[in-house]
Amino acid sequence: MLDDPKRDTYQKPHEVVTALDLKEGEVVADIGAGSGYFAFRFAHHVGDQGRVYAVDISPDMIVHCNRRVRDLNLRNVTTILSAPDDPLLADASVDRFFICDTWHHVENQPKYLSLMKKMLRPGGQVVMIDFHKRDLPVGPPTAMKIAREDLIRQMETAGFRLAREHTFLPYQYFLVFSPTGSAGNVR
Repeated sequence: MLDDPKRDTYQKPHEVVTALDLKEGEVVADIGAGSGYFAFRFAHHVGDQGRVYAVDISPDMIVHCNRRVRDLNLRNVTTILSAPDDPLLADASVDRFFICDTWHHVENQPKYLSLMKKMLRPGGQVVMIDFHKRDLPVGPPTAMKIAREDLIRQMETAGFRLAREHTFLPYQYFLVFSPTGSAGNVR
């Protein structure tokens, strides 16, 4: 499923990466990186001076990612076997958190948001892509999904504001958040 070529038809990875407008030298943390579906794409955009943290709680996914990092000779990707409630990154170390199809798996979301806020550099952002809360031909069961409006409220409560929204994904919302009081411009 994670590397299924059919995923490209609804996930639109090229369009997502283009919309992110990643810059050379950025530090991106891909939370719930899985097989590296997005992390490896990000690596090419942030360049040699940038860094991509492929963060996952699954030892098997980290082993898989490490193998692909070696096979693809990616020197700017670091895998992190994280705790379920902590991405295990340093404070003020990340320009952009990217969380795709993963947020509904995080058990202590308020704590995680608080940690991410500390880990963001000034002007940093949190990007959330997840499935609309309705019956869809892909994604988790509806009961597991988080409604767009509920996620926005949750982010606002945690001190973030919706800075941008993209609507080109057929089954998912694509939201970009900045800490409240921040311009939200990444380097």
